[in-house]
Amino acid sequence: MKRYFLAALTALLLAATMFAEGKANAQFKDKTHNFGTIREADGPVTTEFPFTNDGDAPLVIVSAVASCGCTSPEYPRKPVQPGESGVIKVTYDPAGRPGEFSKTITVRTPDKRIKLRIKGNVIPKN
Repeated sequence: MKRYFLAALTALLLAATMFAEGKANAQFKDKTHNFGTIREADGPVTTEFPFTNDGDAPLVIVSAVASCGCTSPEYPRKPVQPGESGVIKVTYDPAGRPGEFSKTITVRTPDKRIKLRIKGNVIPKN
């Protein structure tokens, strides 16, 4: 039931955005974050990708999907109004993944897809 409600709410938000007169635009300060060298033993690491809606219509983020199950994105579920800011929070779990990594997060809005990237190097546990 909850899934159907979320799907209906998403469809409603998409429809409202499509019929709005203006256009929304997520302007990210940075689209790449380098964690540098991290230790597997220290556990998950998190970064934030701040953005501003510099358009003139509410910005709806439909989804944020990582290229791997080791990466978990979080995104605003409510529309970001023009001139307001939001954050895409990304957590990477290095457990069992020694060596260099580069992961992509695809952020989808009703009219475009934005690619964010995290990268770094994991030092294995001894």
